[in-house]
Amino acid sequence: MRQLELLQHTDTVNELLARYGVRFGIYKNNTFKEQLFPFDAIPRVIEYEEFLYLERGLKQRVTALNLFIKDIYSDKKIVKDGVVPEDFIFASSGYLAECEGILPPKGIYSHISGIDLVKGKDGNWYILEDNLRVPSGASYPMIARELCRRSSPETFHDNHLEDNRNYAQLLRQTFDHVSVGGHTVILTPGRYNAAYFEHSYLAERTGAHLVNGSELKVEDDKLYYVAVNGKKERVGAVYRRISDEYLDPMNFNPQSLIGIPHIFDVFRKGNVALLNAPGNGVADDKGIYYFAPKMIKYYLGEEPVLSNAPTYLPFYKEDMAYVLEHFDNLVLKDVAEAGGYGVVFGDAMTREQREAFIVLLKKEPRRFIAQEVIDFQDLDIQEEGGRVPRKADLRAFVLMADEPLVWKSGLTRFSRNSDSFIVNSSQGGGFKDTWVLSQ
Repeated sequence: MRQLELLQHTDTVNELLARYGVRFGIYKNNTFKEQLFPFDAIPRVIEYEEFLYLERGLKQRVTALNLFIKDIYSDKKIVKDGVVPEDFIFASSGYLAECEGILPPKGIYSHISGIDLVKGKDGNWYILEDNLRVPSGASYPMIARELCRRSSPETFHDNHLEDNRNYAQLLRQTFDHVSVGGHTVILTPGRYNAAYFEHSYLAERTGAHLVNGSELKVEDDKLYYVAVNGKKERVGAVYRRISDEYLDPMNFNPQSLIGIPHIFDVFRKGNVALLNAPGNGVADDKGIYYFAPKMIKYYLGEEPVLSNAPTYLPFYKEDMAYVLEHFDNLVLKDVAEAGGYGVVFGDAMTREQREAFIVLLKKEPRRFIAQEVIDFQDLDIQEEGGRVPRKADLRAFVLMADEPLVWKSGLTRFSRNSDSFIVNSSQGGGFKDTWVLSQ
């Protein structure tokens, strides 16, 4: 494939990304720090047939996860039938008792899902995480592809690949499918949110209003957008980019200054669609991840197309015994953490750290999962005029309208550290475009 022309423009593309404010922010030690998200112009390339396989597995998984959430907030058959232990539902930080009995518009709970995968050196793809609450990252390959096309049009003329510029169209289709009538808005916590660039970019691309909580108002069990001139307009769908606890100070965290009082009451009565639906985090708890293959069999009667990474739950005695015996060969994850935090490798601990961690593990077994360390494939990146291999994952985006829609692109993140398996932007990683070859 011809990429040389494009690679010569890497610095130009990064300069343009900086000029357009393509950044991400992180809070560390109570300080907000904003930084560039480094782009590497060597794309990840996925063959057409391989992507069809991924697409089939992703649609299957997200369909099952939506059925699981619907079941958990209604009949709880999967719990009654002993497939998922009760402890893993009600102890999950993502479970919201307030959502019991609520059926969102069209029965959809996870409208935009970000599924993290890696490709092992054995050639198999493994799902590492399901991100259902407020998954971010689609805007980065969108704008990177746009700037790459501008910098090197020949590259995209000579190579046959799927056009990723339709993400905004898929997102708009998702909005419109569940809207109860009125405007669609993207609700942002504001300028100092880690993904604020994405909020504004997607609003521009989809034609949705970008709003903060002060611009929305509940009246007569309906939600309204209040324009600068004071005019009120009905809102039918809210793509909310704030977490559950801050969404509505009257129903959740009373100290929230970024939510909208009583918006949850409007949602409960079916008078507004919230994307993603409150409470859907019960399905992206890392402990629940273990049960996703069982959900597929339970709800769909099918074998999973895509595999989980081999995972153990210390909650189970036999798994605890395995984890203790093979501790140095495993990676352990705190189920409530995200962004690469709460991840520890057994072989990287000192003896004292290991002993202290095992004490905590035995005390709070529900808090952790353990996984085999998958030796996933390296992808080349440019560094100091040459190429070096680095670990990389793929965040695939699945949107749910009348059927699951898998975006023919994705966010490929890579580690900038030669001996690190952690690729998250919050841990200093960079990103690539993901080329899906066309037929």
